Amino acid sequence: MKKIVLSLFLIFSLGVNSIPASAQQLPDRREVLKTLILTNDYFMKKYADYTWPSHRGGVMRPSNIWTRAVYYEGLMALHTIYPLPEYYDYAYNWGKFHEWGFRRGNTNRNADNQCCSQVYIDLYNLCPDPNVLKNVIINTNMFLNTPQNDDWTWIDAIQMSMPVFSKMGKLTGDQRYFDKMWAMYHHIRNIEGKTGLYNPKDGLWWRDKNFVPPYKEPNGEDCYWSRGNGWVYAALARILEDIPQNETHRADYVADFLAMSKALIKCQREDGFWNVSLHDPNNYGGKETTGTALFVYGMAWGINHGILDRKTCLPVVLKAWDAMCKEAVHPNGFLGYVQGTGKEPKDGQPVTYDKEPDFEDYGLGCFLLAGTEIYKLK
Repeated sequence: MKKIVLSLFLIFSLGVNSIPASAQQLPDRREVLKTLILTNDYFMKKYADYTWPSHRGGVMRPSNIWTRAVYYEGLMALHTIYPLPEYYDYAYNWGKFHEWGFRRGNTNRNADNQCCSQVYIDLYNLCPDPNVLKNVIINTNMFLNTPQNDDWTWIDAIQMSMPVFSKMGKLTGDQRYFDKMWAMYHHIRNIEGKTGLYNPKDGLWWRDKNFVPPYKEPNGEDCYWSRGNGWVYAALARILEDIPQNETHRADYVADFLAMSKALIKCQREDGFWNVSLHDPNNYGGKETTGTALFVYGMAWGINHGILDRKTCLPVVLKAWDAMCKEAVHPNGFLGYVQGTGKEPKDGQPVTYDKEPDFEDYGLGCFLLAGTEIYKLK
């Protein structure tokens, strides 16, 4: 009787009106892997020269900026389930070309430029070489040895930077990385913009201080940008993968992850995607792949690690993954419905099946992260 009551409570509290997971069949792993290989092959062939700068509006940027780093996060995830030497070489040679460094050098505190550290650490873990981590250690030690905790002023930064600290904490066993990570997360969550950027009432995040109330969407709702919330959701999954079970603030991270899961399930579209505006489906509404992929990644990770209720969340995940595979993946591997760079629903519009965004690397990175976790479902 208690089990029945608990199940009903979970379903009611998460607001799911889906087919029970027991009635759904998991995707064929061979098909999942085939799709991941297809999309990644398209990208690696198109961008075979990993040294070539990224560009937007005629401005050239080095290829170790955040957009490319997110792609390599996804590639390293794919490498864990399908370890082709060419995947490792493509990532390793990219890092080596950049001398394992960052855009604007070791003293830069911008999270976007720190994102590549995640990939450097993953490569180091596969084949330890002190040169790979030299700049990562210098850069993160700067954070540990300076008092300010207010570097993350926009929620994208949580994904770009936060897992760097959790990965270094796991690698070194140094508690200071976990402590600093919490101090910076606490600031953006509870202090930034005077109120903090997290709204516990809705379980979602405002992108930065410019979007906290009284700012509203056209329908009068708060503005919760899909990919921005996806960055936070993915980051929580990534740091929970690293930190010890008895870490002081693990329960706080899990609580936020659960609250976000509940909120995200409520605003999934009927077709499986999420809109760019989570609470205003009519403000540039329509299919969007990056936010959807990040939500799939985080939710599938939560299922795989026993944090999320499988019966409640699996139908949501499978519906979204199926939608992306059928509606966004082109026969040649190009990924459609990717919103271009920006910070709110209106940016990068229109988002369509055929339109190539200003940068297409991070969209694929999100998709590879999602597909890797889908592949691990059992």
